[in-house]
Amino acid sequence: MTEWRKSMTYGEGSVNGACVELARLDGRVGLRDSQDPEGPAYSLPRESLAGLLAEVKAGQYEL
Repeated sequence: MTEWRKSMTYGEGSVNGACVELARLDGRVGLRDSQDPEGPAYSLPRESLAGLLAEVKAGQYEL
């Protein structure tokens, strides 16, 4: 069974409790909306998620 964990910033400035959950998969990371756990989940290589997070932290996206 896959163990999903909420992001650490849950509730701190999140909009309407919006949050993502992450899960360790075989060499990959699962990503899903915590408010829709039965909805779609995405599977990314760990390196891709690390790159995306670095880009978000650097302000490369309008969020």
